[in-house]
Amino acid sequence: MTDFEQKVKSVVRKIPKGSALTYKEVAIAAGRPDAYRAVASVMSKNYDEDIPCHRVIKSDGTTGEYNRGEK
Repeated sequence: MTDFEQKVKSVVRKIPKGSALTYKEVAIAAGRPDAYRAVASVMSKNYDEDIPCHRVIKSDGTTGEYNRGEK
């Protein structure tokens, strides 16, 4: 796992229940503001149930295409 992937997962792991961040906000928090598409790629490959990928949304407020259902 790359350093960026670890940072993304760390940011997403900290999103509180009932809250959401956009892919762009996660990219900014992970230190790479223009890497929002890379954040989406990391989330699409996430199978760790401790990483709530369903809490990361598109800038228009719709859900992304994460790989498992909401908890």
